[in-house]
Amino acid sequence: MDDAPATQPSAHVFARLPEIPVRSSDPQAGARRLVVSLVVAVVVVLLAFVSVAALFSARGELPVEPRALSFGPFEVVVSTQVPDWDFLLLVGLSLVLVAAVAIALEITATLLTVNPDREVLDELRGDTADPATCPDIRITILVPAHNEEASLPVTLGALAQQTRQPDRVIVVADNCTDRTPQIAEEMGYEVFRSVNNADKKAGALNQALTRILPESEVCDVFMVMDADTSLAPRFLEVGAQRFRADPELSSVGGVFYGEGGSGLLGQFQRNEYTRYSLQIRARHGRVFVLTGTASMFRSQALLDVAAARGVIIPGGTGQVYDTEALTEDNELTLALKSLGGSMTSPAECQVTTEIMPTWRNLWVQRKRWQRGALENLSEYGITRATVRYWGQQFGIAYGTIALNLFLLLMFITIVAVDQWIWFPFWLAVGLVFVVERVATVWRGGWRARILAAVLVPELGYDLFLQAVFVKCLFDISMAKRTTWGHVEHGPGAGA
Repeated sequence: MDDAPATQPSAHVFARLPEIPVRSSDPQAGARRLVVSLVVAVVVVLLAFVSVAALFSARGELPVEPRALSFGPFEVVVSTQVPDWDFLLLVGLSLVLVAAVAIALEITATLLTVNPDREVLDELRGDTADPATCPDIRITILVPAHNEEASLPVTLGALAQQTRQPDRVIVVADNCTDRTPQIAEEMGYEVFRSVNNADKKAGALNQALTRILPESEVCDVFMVMDADTSLAPRFLEVGAQRFRADPELSSVGGVFYGEGGSGLLGQFQRNEYTRYSLQIRARHGRVFVLTGTASMFRSQALLDVAAARGVIIPGGTGQVYDTEALTEDNELTLALKSLGGSMTSPAECQVTTEIMPTWRNLWVQRKRWQRGALENLSEYGITRATVRYWGQQFGIAYGTIALNLFLLLMFITIVAVDQWIWFPFWLAVGLVFVVERVATVWRGGWRARILAAVLVPELGYDLFLQAVFVKCLFDISMAKRTTWGHVEHGPGAGA
């Protein structure tokens, strides 16, 4: 590779890599359309039920005449109208039903047992030693990097601050045209250069793991972390402790937070990540997805996945990562859970990762995430490992329709009425919603709290994410192509 630096990009350049074809001749195209149809059908049924129930409960409701109240020079019109008690009871029962379904999904995930085909997997992999016999954990870190010369020094610098140092660090330089590999070598780290890789991050990691994984032992743990991510100082220490304490633990994921900068758009994403981290805390580390920004894996777990590919789970036999998946972290999570792997994301294992600097970057990133999740579900089907993820997709779809119908109703009401009327009951409901929004980002600081309290901007951000979801459903139905987005950081990008 030529050591001369390429032409430097601007601070944040959106690089579009080649399109990934999804053709109508693709054997999975039919399954993906079935996923879309199933999601839409369930949401339509739910909406029909809610609509009929609301109309039925509202039949006997009598209007209450509003009255004017004066506050000094100001006069407002207030209505004490409240929903009918039958309607409130219906809403209460609906909330109980939703909670019951959520609990049932959590119980299903908690009681996930080893795949019944595991005997086949054990025969493929052969006998291995017991992790409980390990005197200590040996940590190897893989850092896939594509043109990350600006962010890589910060990432590697954070590794030097770990309270428990890694035993080996390998920078996986993938199709780099800048000084990424040279910088890693100058900082004293090992470099693995991918060869003729056309499968992006997953392909580069597969090449590196194909070389080092067969030589691993039962005490080995591999961390995969992005080159634009910084670990909290105790990440490796806590992760190693969890692996030592639980020989059955397959992986330890990171709890990610957004880096600073990028104005209002950046704060939207930081608020989103803060709320997600709160969910992980509330679930005592039970992880939704092993984040691709930074996660640790027991060597046996990765060997299991490689052996099971094409036999029990989707993918090419012998490969840890499925190169056909748009979201390799989500797919690997499903692969491990399908094989009965246990995982956790301790609160101490925090990572700070990049945020998308422009709306266009964010659109492509989230479209890849969302479409990847839907396509992964089409690959795995409805199983014990995926049932909760199906529930999440139904929830997203229902929330998309419900929020937009609510906003449409508000708009029609504003246009139709001659005078604005305040309803104390619904103001109280709205206040509870605002309090929840502020409380869930409290750890993010005063900027996060103010943005959440204003409410309207975050509703707009939610509409943006919902538009991504709808676009993904449409693209899958039409077997449209998708693109893989990458944000390159030039000199001074982190300033």
